[in-house]
Amino acid sequence: MVDQDPNVSRETPARGRPGVDGQPFADTPIAMAAERASQVLTPGGAGQLPRPPHTRIMTVANQKGGVGKTTTTVNLAAGLALRGLRVLVVDLDPQGNASTALGIDHRAQDIASVYELLLGEVTLQEAIQESPSQQGLFCVPATLDLAGAEIELVSLVARENRLRNALSDDVLAEYQIDYVFIDCPPSLGLLTVNAMVAAREVLIPIQCEYYALEGVGQLLRNIELVQAHLNRELHVSTIVLTMYDGRTKLADQVAEEVRRHFGDKVLSTIIPRSVKVSEAPGYGMTIIEYDPGSRGAMSYLDAARELALRASEGATA
Repeated sequence: MVDQDPNVSRETPARGRPGVDGQPFADTPIAMAAERASQVLTPGGAGQLPRPPHTRIMTVANQKGGVGKTTTTVNLAAGLALRGLRVLVVDLDPQGNASTALGIDHRAQDIASVYELLLGEVTLQEAIQESPSQQGLFCVPATLDLAGAEIELVSLVARENRLRNALSDDVLAEYQIDYVFIDCPPSLGLLTVNAMVAAREVLIPIQCEYYALEGVGQLLRNIELVQAHLNRELHVSTIVLTMYDGRTKLADQVAEEVRRHFGDKVLSTIIPRSVKVSEAPGYGMTIIEYDPGSRGAMSYLDAARELALRASEGATA
């Protein structure tokens, strides 16, 4: 008879796969979600991601509403910050939903916002706020004043360059910012043009639903115009598939069509349709903070990891 290893408990379940620290746990959806959530909530548990060789400035744009643009912006930012990177979200949408999701009170009186930043009334350093829920996650909030900014910008000198000039390299270096995400309004107006001139990359969220590519052609034409006349470095680097419903054939067909059209620019991670993801902003949270064990949170964490590793692989290629 073989003696049992004293380090192995007799009560260790036979089923299961290695969990935290190699300890097995029950192989059920609830147990797996709990294990993943515990890793997320433990400092350093999610693993450190490599820093990009330079600050990546990404415009998140799609003039079609309801595609998960702001949701994707704040959750990718939170996912990167959770894994040790320093991220700035510039809320360029007058609705201020990105500011809300990051826990920033953008309705307070006399707040320094992106509106004053564009007009040159405040500096980037004065407008930056750190999210109270996540260390290393910063935001330049939007207020309702931004709704009239496009009209005011028309008469200003170098109106398309206001945001680029405001995003001071010195301040980004001072805060050691690795990623800047610019959340655009659902339009192709002067605010979105400012975002494209300020960025090097465009990230386009596309929902896995009917008419998914509707309007994307016009967005791509606008990107080409900005590239030709205002910002030669601008390019579409990333496509994120959102609102995927695995119960429908349509979702698979749309995902296949987008991948065929955009190739390796499409992240392999797909964001599922989720009630929890929709609920989180109502509580002033990202999905990663609101329900870290949910499919939505795990998907955005995986997408953030993929985004960061692609930058690392591109730097070493």
